[in-house]
Amino acid sequence: MKQPQPPPLLLSFLFIFLFLFSNITSLTLTPTPSPTSSPSSSSTLDPKQVRALQSLNIPTSKDPCSQPSYHNATVCDTATPFRHLISLTLSNCPSYVALSFTALKSLSTLNTLHLLNCPVPPIRFPPELISSLRSFTALNSLRRVTGAWLSQLQNLTDLTVTNVQVKATGPYVILAHMNNLQSLTISHANLTGSLPGHVHSNLTHIDFSDNHLKGNIPTSITILDTLQSLNLSSNSLSGEIPASIGDLISLKFLSLASNSFSGSIPDSISAISGLVHMDLSSNQLNGTIPKFISQMKNLKHLNLANNNLHGILPFNQSFIQRLEVFNVGGNSNLCYNHSVLSSKLKLGVSPCDKHGMPVSAPSKGSSADDSSDDDYSDGNEDDSKHTKEHHHGPNKFVLGVAITLSSIVFLIVLMIMCAKCCR
Repeated sequence: MKQPQPPPLLLSFLFIFLFLFSNITSLTLTPTPSPTSSPSSSSTLDPKQVRALQSLNIPTSKDPCSQPSYHNATVCDTATPFRHLISLTLSNCPSYVALSFTALKSLSTLNTLHLLNCPVPPIRFPPELISSLRSFTALNSLRRVTGAWLSQLQNLTDLTVTNVQVKATGPYVILAHMNNLQSLTISHANLTGSLPGHVHSNLTHIDFSDNHLKGNIPTSITILDTLQSLNLSSNSLSGEIPASIGDLISLKFLSLASNSFSGSIPDSISAISGLVHMDLSSNQLNGTIPKFISQMKNLKHLNLANNNLHGILPFNQSFIQRLEVFNVGGNSNLCYNHSVLSSKLKLGVSPCDKHGMPVSAPSKGSSADDSSDDDYSDGNEDDSKHTKEHHHGPNKFVLGVAITLSSIVFLIVLMIMCAKCCR
């Protein structure tokens, strides 16, 4: 007997079901690649550098390359299978931390090392690290270093040493072989000697503030046409400000404050059109204030206080008000034109008389500006007439009192004499 055949439609449905089931099974059994399983993301820090960080008391429970801590910042390269540190900042180091030679040798891939508030013992740099370092900062760290120790970092482009005692006969000992240096700061370092007679032309920033440097400003500094910032404040520098300072055409920040510079303010400064900050205060500068300063459109900070400058202030009110800092006080022979500037500006200098000299100090209860409505008027003649009208002789009331008292005394003496005669 012939067996019944299944309907064609049922066979079609069965075939489709088996096909779908086989595909679903294959999708379920095949693992989907995880984004974290790529070779680059699985790369971790070199084990030698991990041990070096642990010796510096830097937590390594998390990957220092992906999650640097707030106080100890790290930057890594993208090498495989192990990444390497290229930047390390150590902040607020505990007293027991020491930068061992072994640890630093393991960190020889660093091109940036910053020490902030880390009074660690002196460091002995391995040659590999000396060769790789491009930026070194020691802020209130290392206790004390020598110029010879700093000079070994010959490949630096950026050197910052602040609030660290530096024992050296002068900056040249440090800088002689730093041919690639672009930014230089050695401040609050008790540095002695004179400014270097030769510096490299790549420098854009120089800061020798708060040291004990002596002598004048050498030509080597004034020919740096790429220099943008020059801070020589709070030293013992002397002599005149060289006229060649006008060759610093890229300069934006200039501070020569708190030295012993003498002479006049060079007219060549007018060539530095981009100057924003100029501080020449607390020196022995003399002469008048150049008029070109009022034409320096980018200037925001001007401090000429505590010098021996004299004459009439060559600035109008609009120039002074657009400045963020303006100070000319402490120049006893400097004065301002009352018809141009208001006393409300509180300039720290007196108004001028008609001869362009400071008027005498105002009497108590009156202001200097009440002495004259126009500093250049002929008001002195009226003042002299006014004075004469009020000084014709002694006051009449005082004279009358004196005569009365004299008469009384005379009568008393006369009565006593009469009484003696009657006896």
